[in-house]
Amino acid sequence: MFALTNKPDMAARLYQGLIALASEEGKGTDAMRLIQHIAGVLVETYFVFENPDETMLASFDKLSGLMGCVPAQGDLATNALPPPHIIDMETERGRAAARIFFEDWLDCEYEFHDLMLVIIHNIFVSWEDEGLHRAESLRLLVECTTRCMGFEIAAQELCDVVIDKKVAGEQWSLNECIASLSAVAGRRMAMLLSADCCQMFSGADVPDDLDQVIYVMSQEAVRLGLPVSSEWRFGLPANDRPINAPVELVIGIEPYCKSFFRAIQMDDKHEQAVCCAKAAGRMVAVAAGGEDPEMEPALAKPLALSAMTESYKSVCVQHVLMAR
Repeated sequence: MFALTNKPDMAARLYQGLIALASEEGKGTDAMRLIQHIAGVLVETYFVFENPDETMLASFDKLSGLMGCVPAQGDLATNALPPPHIIDMETERGRAAARIFFEDWLDCEYEFHDLMLVIIHNIFVSWEDEGLHRAESLRLLVECTTRCMGFEIAAQELCDVVIDKKVAGEQWSLNECIASLSAVAGRRMAMLLSADCCQMFSGADVPDDLDQVIYVMSQEAVRLGLPVSSEWRFGLPANDRPINAPVELVIGIEPYCKSFFRAIQMDDKHEQAVCCAKAAGRMVAVAAGGEDPEMEPALAKPLALSAMTESYKSVCVQHVLMAR
């Protein structure tokens, strides 16, 4: 039985809040967006507990029991899930909503979690009338939730690695920490592409695929305290110049990143780029956030962005040379 005796209107408020977050006037509710928001709420809930990864698995089992099915099996269709940067953006919106919901539930995180499972059950069952089987909805939720959890854990672990191995071990500066993680993010993103797709550019004319990773980095920095100010691409040189990727910094940190990704079985380079970008954003916030920052935001942001864009370009050049 679920303990739902306190604040009986909370279920309706939660449901209405989630639906509103995933809806647009004239377009109705976007089911995939709602699933991502729910995933974010769940992940934020899991981090209240001592072992969030174990809590997540137990939560999936409990939800499966409540719904009377397991997640749909088999390979997902190529376009079944949004790209990683969208999953990060939408699940972070869900996490932000959860923090607001928590204000009324600080005394009982178990009850909040169980209430969320009931709401999910009701939503997914109602979708069956529209042709989306509950097992398929559950599979999509599991996939989004595990990715959201993975992005969060990876971002924190990568920051810890840089601090433990490079700052403490090799006396790296915060500048080097920011540049290294940003550079690896740009490099991993470019490695996804073929010679035909990888774009050279100058100044702020950033290609869409790289712009997506920049957005992940910038939003993570803002969430963690970097002042909201001018657009991040402001200040990049407008003229063409020789590529200046921080190769030594990449060599210094990328092996640790690759080792960690292997350990958590995150093979998708787009997802890896998102994780490194989130970690870089956190380091930018550490260096340039707060009342007495070590670096001015006007310096930290171009540093991060330059490292990312230059590393992206360096891979594009390699693609072109190999294609000849």
